[in-house]
Amino acid sequence: MRIIDGGNVCSAKGFQAVGLACGVKEGVKDMALVFSEEAASGAAVYTKNKVQAAPVQVCREHLADGSAKAVVLNSGNANACTGEEGLANARRMCSLTAEMLGLDAAEVLVCSTGVIGVQLPMEAIETGIPQAAEVLSGNGGKDAAEAIMTTDTVPKTFAVEVEIAGVKVRIGGMAKGSGMIAPNMATMLSVITTDADIAPELLRKQLGLAVRRSFNCITVDGDMSTNDTVIVLANGASCAPAIEGSGEAADDFYPGLEMVCRELARLIARDGEGATKLVSIRVNGAGNEAEARQVGLSVANSNLVKTAVFGRDPNWGRILCAVGYAGVDIDPDKVAVSLCGTPIYGAGAGLDFDKDRLIEAMGAEDIPIEIDLGQGPEHAEIFTCDFSYDYVRINAEYTT
Repeated sequence: MRIIDGGNVCSAKGFQAVGLACGVKEGVKDMALVFSEEAASGAAVYTKNKVQAAPVQVCREHLADGSAKAVVLNSGNANACTGEEGLANARRMCSLTAEMLGLDAAEVLVCSTGVIGVQLPMEAIETGIPQAAEVLSGNGGKDAAEAIMTTDTVPKTFAVEVEIAGVKVRIGGMAKGSGMIAPNMATMLSVITTDADIAPELLRKQLGLAVRRSFNCITVDGDMSTNDTVIVLANGASCAPAIEGSGEAADDFYPGLEMVCRELARLIARDGEGATKLVSIRVNGAGNEAEARQVGLSVANSNLVKTAVFGRDPNWGRILCAVGYAGVDIDPDKVAVSLCGTPIYGAGAGLDFDKDRLIEAMGAEDIPIEIDLGQGPEHAEIFTCDFSYDYVRINAEYTT
């Protein structure tokens, strides 16, 4: 597998994209369009929030047959909790995009992100979509990633190249997300493209597994959005052999898909609102993967742990406390905890360590926490970030 430098949704053959300013937000890019030149299989995973935005509902309808050729996205307005008018507006975004690209409306998917409970400014949307369709480009991936940002501070893109039966296949993606981040999935949107030829049902299955091991392993603040969507389109433009079911070709493709999802997820966690550090929590020695995830998420969602990381405070009691209330049956005497590579707890008690050296190590941008439950062979890794003063400021001022 090879990481593509600067890779994005246009890294795979046969995909074009664009990002531009249409006026939903003031003076910045706020509309993106991703387009496959060839017919494409499609699959998606959505928020598990019971309150689901209009675009999520429309995507479910349009992907029922497992195919799509375009995704139109806007930032600055979530089109959530907007009733029948919001649903009609989401459908209008699809139909207008289809008209501009010579497609059926059902071949277009739609995503929105931003403020909840406000109707889309359709005059701006209806001006922006024709403009976007006109300037689609094989070099537009970075602009598209910028256009879906809300409180994000950086665009998030990643791509890899794998081989299937000796043929090079590319998988690339973009994502947005910074706050309201918690499984399942997070307040995030992601579009992934590949020039592999893969059957819709298998694509759906592989995406579901990849999301469980990536986007569903990140948390910033414990809040789950109404709009979360991960979409993948596969157009077969690489001319690699078709992947119809389980076997060697599927096994060669999946690690690339998971890596793209995983790296985009890491970028989201690193860019958490007000974040200064990326925190990776590795839970080993679990009886099963679900219990490892449960413990990891408990620690990752602890505000006391996250503020301790921000303040460079090696307070292992906060970590152990979160392990203990995770709802997993553990023996504290078998648990071991390390922070930044330094063992700090084991055999039922705190360990001697050089506190000044550990405080210095916690000044790094990447903070690893390792927890061994001492119960079995399974593991999981969860990504989060610290809580800073800026998180409170950003969210206190979000609509003001």
